[in-house]
Amino acid sequence: MKTKKQLNSNFGILVDDRRRPERSRLSGGAKDLARGAKALSLVLAVLLLASLATAQDLPMFRWENFTTANGLPNDHVFCVLVDGNRVWAGTENGLGLYENGIWKVFRPDQGAKEQSLAHQAVLSLALDKRTGDVWAGTMGGLSRISAGRIDTFTQLNSGLSNDIVYGVGVQDDYVWTATAAGASRFSTRTGQWSLFNARNTPMYEIWTYSVSPAADKVYYAVWGGGVLEYDQKTERWKDYNDPDGETEMVVMQDQGLIHEITTSVSYVDKILWVATYFGASRYDGRYWHNFLTKDSGLPSNFLNQIKAVDANRAWFSTDKGLAYYDGTNWAVYRPALDTRNPEMVVRDAAGNVKKIAVKSAPAHNYILGVDFQGDDVWVATAKGLSHGIRQTSSLEVAKVIRAKKSDKQ
Repeated sequence: MKTKKQLNSNFGILVDDRRRPERSRLSGGAKDLARGAKALSLVLAVLLLASLATAQDLPMFRWENFTTANGLPNDHVFCVLVDGNRVWAGTENGLGLYENGIWKVFRPDQGAKEQSLAHQAVLSLALDKRTGDVWAGTMGGLSRISAGRIDTFTQLNSGLSNDIVYGVGVQDDYVWTATAAGASRFSTRTGQWSLFNARNTPMYEIWTYSVSPAADKVYYAVWGGGVLEYDQKTERWKDYNDPDGETEMVVMQDQGLIHEITTSVSYVDKILWVATYFGASRYDGRYWHNFLTKDSGLPSNFLNQIKAVDANRAWFSTDKGLAYYDGTNWAVYRPALDTRNPEMVVRDAAGNVKKIAVKSAPAHNYILGVDFQGDDVWVATAKGLSHGIRQTSSLEVAKVIRAKKSDKQ
């Protein structure tokens, strides 16, 4: 057989057709490269599927926003409360009720003091699900809205601890309040008040900021004083504090409450969630787990409110967006901090972060509160009230990711 040399077009090497020693060697290398490329493709596919699965499990919303331009009493919204098909918004200048597409506004009326809202600045809201009564904590007292009637409780006409009511919660016959001078409990059955402060609790700071009552426990966020727990059965109080002291440095990550300056508590399914100005905490009655921006999907350590869905899922109201945690993955909803364009940022358990293009976002980054209406969310912000209408996330997010992948190819 005649030896013939030719140029291998792929590698640019002269080879001998009869013996082909070099070609054999290069074919092996080519096979190795092919196998490597195949393995890399497999890894990328797994990562893409993992990313897709993560995104599919996280809720996606179409946002509609309300301001004074379409009926909201004021754009600075402190709190929001869902009451069936009705939505209440506590603002800096009145209480708004959104029903059947129309806003109704409640404000103090000097001509009808006994049937008037306590103060125009409404800081907190709670619903008595048994009676339908709505309780509003204001800068000037506590108001009850019941079947069109408004009753107001202040330091002068009741046993309320202080007229500045930062938080209110209802459990059975009791209405619990968090005020600027301790905690109060009002019995709707007997009309009696009970006061809780430094004299009869471990409360060394009396500025209570939030309350979350349940059948077995009641929790208070005490600004500068950690968390207070009231046992409904034993009627005893217990406090939880930052083991590192009131510092911004976290020395022991999961050894206790993340910080003394607490702003909100949410107790659901026997799990306590705590918001602070320096991160968040979760407590199951035995172990603490803390969340910081450096090791979670929180967009900021500065939290105004925390609201749990169940033992594993919670919403975080921060100064840099609304965050959702499903027990493993995170999602943040906001106008982008730089461009102000709507964005959704997803972070998985491995710390991989992906920005998903969306067409709408909450009214502002500064989030003060959230409540749920089925699968939808209502969000109180510093520049309006936002309604997140849940989309079919598994389909919508998948479409977005596939579209982005196609654009790159």
